[in-house]
Amino acid sequence: MSPTGPAASDFPPLSPQGQVTFLGAGPGDPGLLTLRAVEALASADVLVAEPDVLDVVRGHARAGVSTPELTVVDVASTAAGVPVLRDAANLVMEAAKGGRRVVRAVAGDPGLDGDAGAEMLACAAAGVPFEVVPGVANAVGVPAYAGVPLRDAQGADVRFVDARTATDRCWSEVGASDATAVVSTTLDAVAAAAGELVSAGRKPDTPLTVTIAGTTTRQRTWTATLGTIAQVFKQAKVLPSPEGHRPVIAVVGERSAAAQRDQLAWFESKPLFGWKVLVPRTKEQAASLSDQLRSYGAVPHEVPTIAVEPPRTPQQMERAVKGLVTGRYEWIAFTSVNAVKAVREKFEEYGLDARAFAGIKVAAVGEQTAAALVDFGVKPDLVPSGEQSAAGLLEDWPPYDPVFDPIDRVFLPRADIATETLVAGLIELGWEVDDVTAYRTVRASPPPADTREAIKGGGFDAVLFTSSSTVRNLVGIAGKPHNVTVIACIGPATAKTAEEHGLRVDVLSPEPSVHKLAEALAAFGAQRRDAAKEAGDPVTRPSERRPGARRRRTTT
Repeated sequence: MSPTGPAASDFPPLSPQGQVTFLGAGPGDPGLLTLRAVEALASADVLVAEPDVLDVVRGHARAGVSTPELTVVDVASTAAGVPVLRDAANLVMEAAKGGRRVVRAVAGDPGLDGDAGAEMLACAAAGVPFEVVPGVANAVGVPAYAGVPLRDAQGADVRFVDARTATDRCWSEVGASDATAVVSTTLDAVAAAAGELVSAGRKPDTPLTVTIAGTTTRQRTWTATLGTIAQVFKQAKVLPSPEGHRPVIAVVGERSAAAQRDQLAWFESKPLFGWKVLVPRTKEQAASLSDQLRSYGAVPHEVPTIAVEPPRTPQQMERAVKGLVTGRYEWIAFTSVNAVKAVREKFEEYGLDARAFAGIKVAAVGEQTAAALVDFGVKPDLVPSGEQSAAGLLEDWPPYDPVFDPIDRVFLPRADIATETLVAGLIELGWEVDDVTAYRTVRASPPPADTREAIKGGGFDAVLFTSSSTVRNLVGIAGKPHNVTVIACIGPATAKTAEEHGLRVDVLSPEPSVHKLAEALAAFGAQRRDAAKEAGDPVTRPSERRPGARRRRTTT
């Protein structure tokens, strides 16, 4: 029986050309990318974007994606015979015609970008298929992060003005209305735009907010009126400035009044807003901690202080892993994420998987280690109910009972520098322990010179020390943090080591948990912010204080 539908030969062959996705990267916060944008970036062969936009989207692109550089060449360079690099449109078209999937990323929304519109027309004229992924427009996203709603319950007209291309008629229409005006301009042109609106009929006392670097942790907002903005900038020494050419969003209207913004400025009032926080941990260990710090408005900077290497003699580890399979152990206890990683790698080397843990009880020292086990496919039988440490694990560990425990041995894969607390505690509970070196910890290489200078020169607002070894290693590879830097320690032992190195400890975690440590630093930042506001002082970051302004506490 022949099919009733059309045969494959009835369809025209697919075009060998690729496809172009015009993608809105939003105002600057990578978290504002849409789900569709992330999908498009993950499948792109070529990513074309200006440097600032590339920084926003690059993290979602697949490894090996091509990112051709765009360079703006001025008229003088062209006249001097400097070769002009191909522009974005040519790069996009060439890649698409070569059968590649191209993402052309622009700031804000592509529908509001004139250059992107021209590139879409070029694709259409050449028969290159394309799609558009909308993004959060700068003129909408920036006021939202600045705490300036554009409309209220009563409703109001909202007018969007690009000061660079606005005509006299545009200024007259906006100036003669009572609509909320959202003006896209540059920092050094704000006063001129305010003057245009006053000349067109707006009252000089109309509230105005100006936001630079909106939706990023560099965001800064000034509140004034149309008549006072020039004076505010002068008194605050905002201008003249090398950043005068930077784009800003100015919102004109009653909804941008200072009293209202004080209540709604949710982003800039985060407890660690703009703080540059040093996280001396490996990138894998620091990931969730850095995410938590970002939620408080901080800018985490990860600097590994230790490197993890295999044991010098792997035979002991190999025998222990084989013992897991042959039933030598009743328990296996993991005291770190690195221990999980070491055992997992050895399993993969032998062609084993999580099923090899069948019949063996598994303990994890804390939530992060437990999460690493779950990712491996193993659900721990024991996690401390209280303190997440070796002592906390021992509090909940059952004593050996020959009636209920057919085997009396525990496999403990650990670092070469681990303390003996857990081993001694397990032996006291009646267990035999195979204490095996699963990995070695060695001091990491020094960070780049600019990072070392920032550490010693007060460029960081805070540093989080999560163990005594991170204190010793950071000081060893990069130098001692400046005395304006806030020092936060995970527990008394770590704090003691910091003080022995001449550091003043400002924050001590209430529990030995990296997440509780981050919470404690955020609480410290919030108290510091509240104290400044109550005293009528400007809210500043620790790194903005004069060198030597804080006295270092002496230790005995």
